[in-house]
Amino acid sequence: MRTSSRELLVVAGEASGDLHGARLISELRRRMPDVKTFGLGGDEMRQAGLEPVAHSSEISVVGLTEVLKILPRAREIFADLLREVDRRRPGVAVLIDFPDFNLRLAKELKSRGVEVLYYISPQVWAWRRGRVKTISRLVDRMLVLFPFEVDFYKDHDVDVVHVGHPLVDEVPVLPQAWDRNGAADGSFAGPFDGPYRVALLPGSRTSEVEALLPTLLEAVKRLSAELPVEVRIIRAPTVPLELIDEAVELAGVQVEIVEDDRFAAVADSHLALCASGTATLEVGLLGTPMIMVYRLARWTYAFARLVIRLPNVSLVNLVLGRRVVPELIQGEANPERIASE
Repeated sequence: MRTSSRELLVVAGEASGDLHGARLISELRRRMPDVKTFGLGGDEMRQAGLEPVAHSSEISVVGLTEVLKILPRAREIFADLLREVDRRRPGVAVLIDFPDFNLRLAKELKSRGVEVLYYISPQVWAWRRGRVKTISRLVDRMLVLFPFEVDFYKDHDVDVVHVGHPLVDEVPVLPQAWDRNGAADGSFAGPFDGPYRVALLPGSRTSEVEALLPTLLEAVKRLSAELPVEVRIIRAPTVPLELIDEAVELAGVQVEIVEDDRFAAVADSHLALCASGTATLEVGLLGTPMIMVYRLARWTYAFARLVIRLPNVSLVNLVLGRRVVPELIQGEANPERIASE
């Protein structure tokens, strides 16, 4: 297949990938103004210049049962992407995380002679290690975020480059809520009477928010019975506002919903209750104390316990190599335990 150097396929299926993809597209367009990008992404990538074949929110879910529900649409999008590849004939594809979809896509792209760059490695070092053989066969170059991933891929003969985590550049250094409780000269100003600001980060997928947000709201409701608390929900752009409004109304908790300048809102909080994922790294870089909370469908969790080989789940704990952030998962992710932690 003859290819076009001006055409670039970019595929991201999740909110974090959408953000990283948008930064990549913006930088590419700055350096190569005539480049044209098309593929799968969310609002961020569209605003950066992606010509969308579909919106990533249509197929971004967590859990075995949730995946089954969107499978027909995922197949349609997969076919639509390949039709567009055949029409536009890109020379290179950048696939961002989202391995169950993207590794299948890589196989089709490879058969069409498209060079495959994989940006943000699947966590094959944690589970389903057999996929590294597939990666070695289908991916021309793996671009990884963490230094420890380099040795893993080199051991499996994968061309790998450590590009660093974009959040290190994106997350600003901001004043901390706890620091502001001191005197103007920085000395200790005495006991803090509140209110304590608590940020809730329930995830970027609808299924995550449905599973976690009611529990988080009930936890802060219990906490507010003992301490003066102000609650703010950090809403990901991929999560419908109506979903959050409904959960808040049912919980009967007064909250602030933050949609812009989330970094400032998190830094200005005394505590963050955070879903597993990229958000834990953001909160860690901002320096806000956090508790990682996560729940999966029962069968998904049972399967995960069988295949995941890591002592920790939070990215902060994985990067540091020890447990610094408390992790409340599945049965432990209940209002009583969260409030007592």
